[in-house]
Amino acid sequence: QGMLVESGGGSVQAGGSLRLSCAASGYSNYDMGWFRQAPGKEREGVAAIYTGAGARYYSDSVKGRFVISQDGAKNMLFLQMNSLKPEDSAVYYCAAKVGALDRRLPALYAQKYNSWGQGTQVTVSS
Repeated sequence: QGMLVESGGGSVQAGGSLRLSCAASGYSNYDMGWFRQAPGKEREGVAAIYTGAGARYYSDSVKGRFVISQDGAKNMLFLQMNSLKPEDSAVYYCAAKVGALDRRLPALYAQKYNSWGQGTQVTVSS
């Protein structure tokens, strides 16, 4: 059984940047994504990257500001977050779709993923 461990969260002023990392020990060749959840809100898909061709998907709220990437050799997933806004404040989670390839659900649907990290807090102040 693999493990997903996020890091890189913290506090930053609006307009700043953060880079989140996810150590995906025991995971390889899986579709993966970043999600976030703010207090009182549902978990929201932020970005996803598909194994194989490496197609990337972004929510409209972060498109043009966030970049998802991965280092397959090191089993690492990253989320570069630029031009951060207070509304980006949330706990950010790394997720993986473990097992057989299944792309019936959209890339940014939480139900698509069956393995989750513990999350890392991102706080953006105005």
